[in-house]
Amino acid sequence: MLKDQQVGAVLPALDIARARDFYRDKLGLEPENPDADDNLQYRCGDGTGFFLYQTANAGTAKNTQIGWMVSDLAAAVAELRASGVVFEDYDFPGLKTEDGIATFPDGNAAAWFLDSEGNILSLNLTR
Repeated sequence: MLKDQQVGAVLPALDIARARDFYRDKLGLEPENPDADDNLQYRCGDGTGFFLYQTANAGTAKNTQIGWMVSDLAAAVAELRASGVVFEDYDFPGLKTEDGIATFPDGNAAAWFLDSEGNILSLNLTR
């Protein structure tokens, strides 16, 4: 029933105004509902999107919550860095970043950053 349906992510935000500024100024995204004061709806490629809502639970997840697929990961990282996005560095067994990017034995690669609300977001290389 669900396999052919669109899906979208839901992210928490402690301060919705701060989140709006981050997503606009750092990621270049504008909400579809600019007049809302307790939630933001964003649309991205191929009809995908995500919803940000105000809650005190923001920033408590310790896992990646949303990821964008990009064809040139290094260029996307460089572009976001130029906008002030700070990428995370990891050094765990099986996961080590170099200049913010982790490359895996199967050729996949990813980079992670935090939004203004402490949510972990990622860029993932499309192949």
